[in-house]
Amino acid sequence: MSFNPYDKQPDKAHMDRIEHHIRSTGSIAMGAFLAVGALAWYLLPLWLTMPGTFEERLRFSIQWSLPILLCLLTAVAMVSTGRRRSVQDVGGSAAGAPSATIAIRVAFLQNTLEQTLLALGAFLVFSSIMEGSWLSLIPVTAAFFVLGRILFFRGYKHGAEGRALGMSLTMLPTTLLYVVALGGWLLSLFR
Repeated sequence: MSFNPYDKQPDKAHMDRIEHHIRSTGSIAMGAFLAVGALAWYLLPLWLTMPGTFEERLRFSIQWSLPILLCLLTAVAMVSTGRRRSVQDVGGSAAGAPSATIAIRVAFLQNTLEQTLLALGAFLVFSSIMEGSWLSLIPVTAAFFVLGRILFFRGYKHGAEGRALGMSLTMLPTTLLYVVALGGWLLSLFR
């Protein structure tokens, strides 16, 4: 299936197949993150000294935000470069309907911006609450984010099923950081 924003809507059976595929890839992404995260939780503190103070933990999370911000920078550059090279798109979004190529890049940029904001917030909140081996999840989440963005973009032209694994690899680790941070924060209220 190729991307065409003007295609008619899929029928119920197609939607059910898409939903099943999204759930399956979400399970794969979560399983992979939990496995890699568990390994990192045990192994990274053996190789790296985990930051201890509040300031060191925040610095650690900000530094690991670099790969995520580079993904956003790349998405911005893809739209900018694509517009400069396309007669249909050089006038910008206000000049008319975008070409299919730019439409995909703009959608990728929009989604990457949303995911970047969520990930950076998760890193800061997580590092302000969690300590020790838990901080190993931040670099793992950054790595999954980058891989997820690559797969999301490459799969975009194949519709929701093509984007599903990339989206899951990007979003689920970030979501898990929020869940763990919430648990850590609630536990700290009762100490």
